[in-house]
Amino acid sequence: MDRASGTAERGTTERVLTLLGLLQQRRLWTGPELAGRLGVTSRTVRRDVERLRALGYPVHAGQGVGGGYQLGPGQELPPLLLDDEEAIAVTVSLLAGADGGSGASDAALRALTKLDQVLPTRLRHEVRALSGSVAFFGRGRPPINPDVLMTLARACRDEVEAGFDYPSGSEVRRRRAEPYRLVASDRRWYLLAYDLDRDDWRTFRVDRMTAVSARTWRFRPREAPDAAAYVQEGVASRVYPHRARFLVHAPADTVREQVSASAAVVRPRGDDRCEVLSGGGDLDFILMHVLLLGHDFEVLDPEELAGRARALAERLRSAGAPR
Repeated sequence: MDRASGTAERGTTERVLTLLGLLQQRRLWTGPELAGRLGVTSRTVRRDVERLRALGYPVHAGQGVGGGYQLGPGQELPPLLLDDEEAIAVTVSLLAGADGGSGASDAALRALTKLDQVLPTRLRHEVRALSGSVAFFGRGRPPINPDVLMTLARACRDEVEAGFDYPSGSEVRRRRAEPYRLVASDRRWYLLAYDLDRDDWRTFRVDRMTAVSARTWRFRPREAPDAAAYVQEGVASRVYPHRARFLVHAPADTVREQVSASAAVVRPRGDDRCEVLSGGGDLDFILMHVLLLGHDFEVLDPEELAGRARALAERLRSAGAPR
């Protein structure tokens, strides 16, 4: 093989692997969309699809309106070097990792979403049965139905609308949303989605959802906020009747080790200070929480809380005065 042909072969291999990655990211791609992403012609896309099929990847093609290429389940696993038992073990382990409250939950769900596309149908009932045998103890998230988590993950990946029942006060209402990202905290799973009934971005707790379904209506993705930052700020402050900001005289990394990510948002302000945003049902409770961190701090807002801090300081001084 001469140098030129070797370079061409490497280019084809890289392009085919890129094509495989695109097919794993989304349920359906049109030929022109793939050609645009790869920088080739539609004819070259068809040839690369045939190369993937020859390797055992089940790439399906549909004609007409709504048609395109998609990576679907096949009769045999693609060449992942996994037999049936290994595939079941990996899938169940990923389900456990996604629901176990560990720091690797996001990565576990992403890997699970990819594997879900190519897992043969005959193995799915075994995965479902085995996942029901996995339990956790100690601090973690409320148990989540794996089918619910996977339905939402697929809807995010495929950019299709989702519907679910969700409590609103004393009522449970049907919600329609464009799902954007699943976000894991140290305590719960959340869905960041565009609420079609309220015409705004909303954060939903996955453990409160029931009757979850994905529709066939695809949507054009909107310009979205940073998912993790938006959900964290909402969980830590927006859901509470009172919010407060503090300037804490300690490095951001130090304060983050002292507070849960679901209790406060910590933003660095230089090397030795940080801004802390938190919420609660009572301003005095928020104030005491920051006081107990053990660092000097200033109240940024609301102004009412600054007055309460001065009053608290006076009471503490009085309590420590000699009798």
